[in-house]
Amino acid sequence: MRKIVLNLAISLDGYIADKDGGFEWIKGHDDSRQNTEKKFDFDAFLRQTEVVVMGSKAYEDCPEEQLEVFKNKHILVATSRNLTGTDNIEFVNGDICARVLDLQNEGDNIIWLYGGGGLTDAFIKADIVDEYIVGIIPIILGEGIPLFRENNPTLELHLNECFVEDGIPIFKYTRR
Repeated sequence: MRKIVLNLAISLDGYIADKDGGFEWIKGHDDSRQNTEKKFDFDAFLRQTEVVVMGSKAYEDCPEEQLEVFKNKHILVATSRNLTGTDNIEFVNGDICARVLDLQNEGDNIIWLYGGGGLTDAFIKADIVDEYIVGIIPIILGEGIPLFRENNPTLELHLNECFVEDGIPIFKYTRR
């Protein structure tokens, strides 16, 4: 069974994008003093990912080179518009959580919740995220698009691993 994994970066004050939807602030800070010996292996994570799920804004903002990296992945885009997909891109106009749960039984690798505040909110509220991988960028934005919206259920998590690289702590949690 595929794991549903939310893997993204947030500001110290909990935003996934700035007030204009930008994310150029998501970068390392050339600070290796606290680096851990063990690193988060993003390349291995990407190799294990079979399905990438994103909201329509995240899809529209996704750089072309990133989409090229995803060319061998099944990409699901949550949208309210009726759009025609391609070989690897499926536009979902409806219950994205239900569609992802359908795909969860079709393999044994990762379904990556790539981004979008509204998208991730639906999965958090449905309590179907198996693993949270969150990097905290050392910046306080003050305002922006929050990762966690209002009225979430209480979700108890277990910290499995933590890494620090280039001034960015990365925490890996699973549901208890």
